[in-house]
Amino acid sequence: MQVNETLNEGLKRKLDLSIPATELSDKLEEKLNELKDNVRLKGFRPGKVPFSHLKRVYGRSAMSEVMRDAMNSGIRQTLEERAERPAQQPEIDLTDDEAMFDRIFAGEADLDFSVSYEVLPKVALMDLASIEIERPVVEVGEAEVEAEFQRFVETNRPFEAKGGPAATGDRVTMDYVGRIGGEAFEGGAAEGAQVVIGQGQLIEGFEEQLAGAGAGETKDVAVTFPDDYSAAELAGKQAVFEVSVSAVETPSTAEIDDEFARAMGAESLDGLRQAIRDQVAQHYQNLSARRVTRLVLDALDEGHKFELPDKLVDSEFNTIWERVMHEVEHHGRSFEAEGTTEEEARADYRKIAERRVRLGLVVAEVGSEHDIQVTDEELQQALLAEVQRFPGQEQQVYDYYRNDPQALAGLRAPVFERKIVGFIVGQAKVTDKPVTREELMALAEAEQSGPAIPEPHEHHDHDDHDDHEDHDDHEDHDHDHGAGHAPDEEDHP
Repeated sequence: MQVNETLNEGLKRKLDLSIPATELSDKLEEKLNELKDNVRLKGFRPGKVPFSHLKRVYGRSAMSEVMRDAMNSGIRQTLEERAERPAQQPEIDLTDDEAMFDRIFAGEADLDFSVSYEVLPKVALMDLASIEIERPVVEVGEAEVEAEFQRFVETNRPFEAKGGPAATGDRVTMDYVGRIGGEAFEGGAAEGAQVVIGQGQLIEGFEEQLAGAGAGETKDVAVTFPDDYSAAELAGKQAVFEVSVSAVETPSTAEIDDEFARAMGAESLDGLRQAIRDQVAQHYQNLSARRVTRLVLDALDEGHKFELPDKLVDSEFNTIWERVMHEVEHHGRSFEAEGTTEEEARADYRKIAERRVRLGLVVAEVGSEHDIQVTDEELQQALLAEVQRFPGQEQQVYDYYRNDPQALAGLRAPVFERKIVGFIVGQAKVTDKPVTREELMALAEAEQSGPAIPEPHEHHDHDDHDDHEDHDDHEDHDHDHGAGHAPDEEDHP
């Protein structure tokens, strides 16, 4: 095989390859001889089909396979010899001409083709020990724990039947059907639904109109969906719900004691308070961890400057932009309303794509250099955590991931990324900085801000480290795949 390099500019490469006709003919003969003992042709005993007849019947399809295998093998061998790793699947340029195929099939012409690709850049890692991190730490106060405890009690206090009409704080059990212009709409009906009046669980104005209704009564509730309602087809629409109240209950005056705590799954009232304290502390730790992740990613981004493969950046940008345009087309968002233009938003998201690709390459290099991998046990734990997010559908979700390698890789990536960040934190200079609850919340809120029309904040692969502690998005980040994808992080330029 002959190889001639015709382009070597930055990360871009183009090679002309030529596979000799004699090599192709030998491969074709081998393949046809393999077929000889297996094919069944009328008039011939198994294994006795003449080679010339076999070639006449199966030769052209066999040669197509030989050519494909020869090109793939040739590219792979060439890349190994050149010690190059392509950023994406190389593009093959082959003359698609019947006459040329006939000549190759007849052994009269070599297989000539060109291959274009971008190589992954060599990443020289910064000194990870030079990274300095201020980790925000919040001390959980007694007043906050007590406030959370009282909120928990009010939310979970048992209810008892009430003889009179419903009032604020009462729980109403009801069936309802919603209509717009007299026509029922999808998702606008329910049976046995429960709501506590005054908790703001339903669309504005709905709960207030339930006040005064008694068990066995039916009434119409008129509401207007907000202009920014999540279901675009309902946004701004007026609807009337026909509500049938089946029960009205009022909060019980029963004492909040150890028996109540046991009903909530705790051993005692003190145990319940401790569990709430632990939850509050864990929440702050999660927010702090996300802040640390952001600081680590910022340090890695700042500490590594190298040329990026254009196609990887283009692919990442297109993924982001599709989500942005989905928000525009299906959720009533607009660039003007966000105080920007489409051109400016494109520029912002292009920077995000570049950052993600750069961080993905750096993260992959850290993992490779320090042999950081995701174990089967860790992946299984991530899968089980994901399955538990879908009560009643556990088996279907489990089967989905086990049968879809790409989806399963989507669970592996955030585990890998957290291990990388944890490793870097272990190398870096970390200083705990006491902050107030309000200061930590402000940091978390600031990190959620980004370019206009951000991606939907739902569970998806590569959202942000704001979701980093709450879910497990992506692919195997070894050196050969995963490169170009950053750890979960907010869409900031």
